[in-house]
Amino acid sequence: MSKELKTFTREEVAQHNKEDDLWIIVDAKVYDVTKFKNLHPGGANVFLPPDIAGQDATDAFYGLHRHEVLLKPQYQRLQIGVIQGEKSVIHGSIPGELSKVPYAEPLGITEEYHSPYYTESHRRFQRAARKFVDEVIAPDAMAREEDGKRPSLSVIQKMAETGILAMTMGPGKHLKGRTLLGGVIQPEEFDRFHELILAQELCRPNCRGYRDGQNSGATIGLPPVIHFGRPELRDRIVEEVLSGKKFLSLAISEAFAGSDVSGLRTTATKTPDGKFWIINGTKKWITNGTFSDYFTVGCKTDKGLTVILVERGEGVETKAIKTSYSSAAGTAYITFENVKVPVENTLGPEGNGVFVILSNFNHERWAMCCGGARNMRFIVEECLKWVNQRKAFGKPLHSQAVIRAKLADMISKTEAAQHWLENITYQMQHMDYKQQAQLLAGPIALLKMFITRSAQDVARDAVQIFGGRGITKTGMGKHIEHYHRTVPFDAILGGAEDVLGDLGVRQAIKAMPKNAKL
Repeated sequence: MSKELKTFTREEVAQHNKEDDLWIIVDAKVYDVTKFKNLHPGGANVFLPPDIAGQDATDAFYGLHRHEVLLKPQYQRLQIGVIQGEKSVIHGSIPGELSKVPYAEPLGITEEYHSPYYTESHRRFQRAARKFVDEVIAPDAMAREEDGKRPSLSVIQKMAETGILAMTMGPGKHLKGRTLLGGVIQPEEFDRFHELILAQELCRPNCRGYRDGQNSGATIGLPPVIHFGRPELRDRIVEEVLSGKKFLSLAISEAFAGSDVSGLRTTATKTPDGKFWIINGTKKWITNGTFSDYFTVGCKTDKGLTVILVERGEGVETKAIKTSYSSAAGTAYITFENVKVPVENTLGPEGNGVFVILSNFNHERWAMCCGGARNMRFIVEECLKWVNQRKAFGKPLHSQAVIRAKLADMISKTEAAQHWLENITYQMQHMDYKQQAQLLAGPIALLKMFITRSAQDVARDAVQIFGGRGITKTGMGKHIEHYHRTVPFDAILGGAEDVLGDLGVRQAIKAMPKNAKL
């Protein structure tokens, strides 16, 4: 039962300005900090200056703390009343609500703006997805990112029940008969822009390791099963994974070969009767590998590179790899030692693994672009809030021209990334899987390079704007520190940015008309 809050005038609060009787005002709320002052990390002296004790400390508070501090039970208990005739104007985010901060949301889904891509169906879907993320995913993300445990199975189960796991695979027959986010849209309505919205909403908690641990392995490892697996294998695996009962990883990279897929050393040799593959080799930096039940594995065979679905069992061993982001991602080193796999688990024709892998890379890289663009936007929002409440040299931080210049560059890159991404998404919407593989590998590679390089620029400028707070894991700059520490992942995963840039240019040169001359 909540206590009854009293009403005070500012004059009444001002009388409580002594060490043994100390009140402050924050956003029209009155707090008794008499007992708490000695527990404050900064000591009692923080509360004793004449412009704080018994006074309105709103500016001072928000110059040091995030709003979420006031929402913690131990601090809510300090509130004893409110100021007469005044209302609080600062509140935390409401689940499902769009931010009012300029550039905090893509213009296409922002009220009063227009878009050739987004319909009312997309906007309705976005609101439902945001509410789910805010209420179900975000609390688990914060906890697991910190303790390094895998995403809670209860959350994965809810993602399965609401169709989110299935929707991360994109539009297709795998959505048929499913209820999507409580029926907010029908499966046949779901298109690439719904998928774009979902991919960006799932990133909003800004917990990079957790997000990768949240079935990202299946997002990039299951499409080859869907598109190239035998019907009986495909139907069984897809249902197990999309129901949240089993987990799957894409296992391509090795210590010997990353972006150089042709350099893979893991081998698959057929048994004399031709009924089984015997797989030997290792894979490294495999997302979700520590807890996956299945692995989509790139192998060298007599006929060339071949992709095979391997089930965890005898001869399969996984070990966790420590990286600079949370172990919630389940990043693994995998050893395959004489692993016996039925030939029916071959994905696509034997020796056609390059096509299977490269066509799958398009969707993987596109999904990473969705997250990269959204994460940049989140950092822009954090910086805009900070420069508006932080005082420097007696003025708001945004009064400094150098700060405004940094923000201009950050916003420009964020908007450019989003609009290029939406254009690529529109092309995907109007192409089949084969056309995407033929026509979009170069554009998507260049987009990913642009986003990952822009993101690192945004991270560096954000740290400069936040100063020391931007390199501190807690407090005002915690999201900036986390972003700056983890943003390099996107420049490596799914193909190194330099390699992708070269791929985009090589494809452009290959498509040059022979009669094109100056």
